[in-house]
Amino acid sequence: MRAALVTGAASGIGAAVALALGRAGDGVAIAAVDRDAEALRGTVAALDAAGVRAEGFVCDVTDAARVAAVVDEVEHRLGPVESLVNAAGVLRTGAVADFGGEDWDALFAVNVKGVFHMSRAVVRHMTARRRGAIVTVASNAAGTPRQGMAAYAASKAAAAMFTKSLGLEVAQYGIRCNVVAPGSTDTPMLSSMWTDRVTARSTVEGNLETFKLGIPLGKLAQPEDIAHAVVFLLSEQAGHITLHELTVDGGATLGR
Repeated sequence: MRAALVTGAASGIGAAVALALGRAGDGVAIAAVDRDAEALRGTVAALDAAGVRAEGFVCDVTDAARVAAVVDEVEHRLGPVESLVNAAGVLRTGAVADFGGEDWDALFAVNVKGVFHMSRAVVRHMTARRRGAIVTVASNAAGTPRQGMAAYAASKAAAAMFTKSLGLEVAQYGIRCNVVAPGSTDTPMLSSMWTDRVTARSTVEGNLETFKLGIPLGKLAQPEDIAHAVVFLLSEQAGHITLHELTVDGGATLGR
């Protein structure tokens, strides 16, 4: 039995990735990791209902010791971790002049340090076996400026470059590291940004006042759209792809 470990698996993109991997992988057990124990049980139940072997592991990815312990537990209970998806993330918005230091620290603790902790713990096992694949879920904001999102964009840019640099280090062991950069995706994280002026419609249509392009395909991404890209990059079909960043945003950044 092989294992795929997905962080942020309680909801949104992480949950969609866990389900997609479970359905696509023959003989793959899913280790669903999140700090939200109650929501995590829902993901595991959905995997069970789909006939996928899965277990939930409650973990705050900012805690290095807990991350290492969870990875060891997954290896012991479910088998060697051959795929890692760093999908855990948080969003805090606001203009830089008014942005709090605590919010900055929270973004980098989860979006960057969490990716570092989990990738380091997993890759130590992968290198010994000389195989494995890692995908980090970043954001198209990492390469395109957005008003009110400077801190979030910076954290995702850091996570993306960390993942690519890690990929360069571990390529000699046959381990691939790639990035998926979603655009606006229909998740609770996106809807938390909506106000009287910022809605699903305005997200699709764009806003000239904030220099934000709309989405050429005319719709929000669904979590499953992102999950399909992640599954591809983890698969044998992407066996010669590493250090790559795949943007999945309906054309919102014009193919940057």
